[in-house]
Amino acid sequence: WDTISRFLYDIEPEFVDSKYFCAAARKRGYIHNLPVENRFPLFPLAPRTIHEALPLSKKWWPSWDPRTKLNCLQTAIGSAQLTNRIRKAVEDFDGEPPMRVQKFVLDQCRKWNLVWVGRNKVAPLEPDEVEMLLGFPKNHTRGGGISRTDRYKSLGNSFQVDTVAYHLSVLKDLFPGGINVLSLFSGIGGGEVALYRLGIPLNTVVSVEKSEVNRDIVRSWWEQTNQRGNLIHFNDVQQLNGDRLEQLIESFGGFDLVI
Repeated sequence: WDTISRFLYDIEPEFVDSKYFCAAARKRGYIHNLPVENRFPLFPLAPRTIHEALPLSKKWWPSWDPRTKLNCLQTAIGSAQLTNRIRKAVEDFDGEPPMRVQKFVLDQCRKWNLVWVGRNKVAPLEPDEVEMLLGFPKNHTRGGGISRTDRYKSLGNSFQVDTVAYHLSVLKDLFPGGINVLSLFSGIGGGEVALYRLGIPLNTVVSVEKSEVNRDIVRSWWEQTNQRGNLIHFNDVQQLNGDRLEQLIESFGGFDLVI
């Protein structure tokens, strides 16, 4: 954090946990020079607890699992061998399993964000459930036509949209006619989705992202949401030298926001 701050005008990071905006924790530090007055959350508000987000799990949730929030969503999920092991461990007992079994199960459930989907049965989150928890539209990561493994990877590395939208909400009154964005290391477009959901028109987005999978996801979202602005992709940040930036700035008048 000291290094990042040093290269960004000694701005101190603002540490925020997404558990205040959704049903999953995601501790992150945001270094920014945005105003902080008059920030507002995205509406409708995201579900704040596991049972609000995943109501079908409530029926099967054992009384000895005290979780109300999921942990940080990662790029990988728990294996079928692990979920089988948990089922067998819990099935061996009629009532509540003993403390040692409870501890093993809860440790694994917290580590891998497993949820109860049947009698004594846990399962990892599906990609569309992860999308929902992170504030993306349904099937957002299917837009790249990619594998489940790649979907989890792309989602696990992304912003939580409601959290980043809270920071960016101050731009709504500043840019009523739309905004030009330089989006560096865009991933699956969390910043762009947040601006769109805030109702800020995207006039031009210059997106720099090395993953072809992620570029395809952003392009697909851009088309599906009928964006009227320009999306310009670069796959290598090193292509964006001073000359190239000058050309881009000349063609549409500069960037209002750099993410």
